[in-house]
Amino acid sequence: MCREPRECPGRVRTRLPQIVTLTHQCWLFVIGSACFATGTAPGFSSSAGAGAANVLCFFGSWFFTSAAWIQLVRSGPEGSAEWLSAAVQFGGTVLFNVSTGASVWAHAVLAERRLVWAPDATGSLAFLVSAAFGIVAVTASVGRWVPKSREWQAQWINMIGCIAFGASAVGAFVYKSGSTADEVLANLGTFLGALCFLAAALLVLPRAAGVRPRR
Repeated sequence: MCREPRECPGRVRTRLPQIVTLTHQCWLFVIGSACFATGTAPGFSSSAGAGAANVLCFFGSWFFTSAAWIQLVRSGPEGSAEWLSAAVQFGGTVLFNVSTGASVWAHAVLAERRLVWAPDATGSLAFLVSAAFGIVAVTASVGRWVPKSREWQAQWINMIGCIAFGASAVGAFVYKSGSTADEVLANLGTFLGALCFLAAALLVLPRAAGVRPRR
């Protein structure tokens, strides 16, 4: 989810304010992931209430969207695998804004299916497509099998997180009766996916001056 963009001379530095950096992007992903992980952590909903969990995820979704926007603007040339990954990911985060926001107030079954589950499932699919483009991009930049590269590690951890989010969407399906297909899978998938996104962001987070990242 949080990847370091390839150099694109004359584009990134002229179109993005100097104050918006990879560090900001990564920390926004970290905070958003932490919100999702906390909101879906085992036992949190039962102790704090489903409303608190939903609000926390809605809050976290806006950190995701902010980070995804930064990543899109900082990404490589339009049409490249890196740019496509960032663009599809940004679309997915906007859908999560809709689904998590609707979950705060939607109580009717029809509203839950249309405004909560549908955008959640579509957003999860967008994340999977984004991760696939990300794999293509990282393979082109660092190689097919480079486990010592932080960027390579982050991209594959991100892919695992996207698969977990996809499983969560399957479990969150709302039947006409109003029951959820598999509430445990829905929460566990989101929880594990959020932890993966958090780890990926921390891997790409720029190190302190003088500390060289492993490649």
